[in-house]
Amino acid sequence: MAARPTWKGYLKISLVNIPVKVFPATDASATISFNQLHAECQSRIQQKRWCPTCQKDVPNTDIVKGYEYEKGHYVVMDDEDVEKVRVESTRVINLEKFTDDVEVDPIYLDRPYYLAPDGPVAKEAFAVIREGMKGKAGIGKVALYGREYLIKVQPRERGLVMYTLRHASEIRSMDAIDELADMPETVKPAEVALAQQVIGTFEGALDFADYRDDYQEGLREIIEAKIEGREVVVQEVQEPPKVVNLMEALRRSLDSISGSKKRPAQSIATTPPTKQAQGSRSSAQTASPRKRRTA
Repeated sequence: MAARPTWKGYLKISLVNIPVKVFPATDASATISFNQLHAECQSRIQQKRWCPTCQKDVPNTDIVKGYEYEKGHYVVMDDEDVEKVRVESTRVINLEKFTDDVEVDPIYLDRPYYLAPDGPVAKEAFAVIREGMKGKAGIGKVALYGREYLIKVQPRERGLVMYTLRHASEIRSMDAIDELADMPETVKPAEVALAQQVIGTFEGALDFADYRDDYQEGLREIIEAKIEGREVVVQEVQEPPKVVNLMEALRRSLDSISGSKKRPAQSIATTPPTKQAQGSRSSAQTASPRKRRTA
């Protein structure tokens, strides 16, 4: 099924305006979700809009938006009032500043979206801008779902990826975490060196396709079992042992990693040789004395 755009407008860089479409980069349907049911009859619960003053259900046509400016006091905003807010970002993604694509701290990243050209005419200009932005990221704004977002745009494969960003006011300071207040000022160099050695043994190329969501797969297995009337045996999850001696734990980690890497070679060595291999070995043994005699 082809992806559907959630926004259409223009990508603007200085005097260049390119028609673009915005597509969600993630798939919410990949995650299992549950409905609320009545335990007695297993009917799905309905969420009703109830007015406590009038003591009745309120239909959607009688519901308006209100902003509480004082406790219990609201100002009503209708669609015409909202339409009066006409910021540029409702139709234009204006990239106002550029920086290195790795410059933005990941803590500011929120949701990813894909940008694609809107129409055949826009494709060439879109491709030129994509190539010109390699290694760079543009910072701008866009209005989505009734609010304006700060965004980061950068090249990705054949298109552009756009991340909505959190504002600085939304990021909590780590100083607010009491558990980090009395962290040790210095650590033992020998422990750090050993930790680096252990970590280094796990280094390698990263491919997120290699990682599965074990929790989701477990849920699916239980759901399928309940549909089929089967029982699922639950495996106990053991708590990891507490680290009493850090150096000893690091050394044991390194030994276990080294041992696991040596096992395949040991298993090959202990495998009984085939008849063909035995024949080759005996011929090799008889050949070596002849070489010594000619020498």
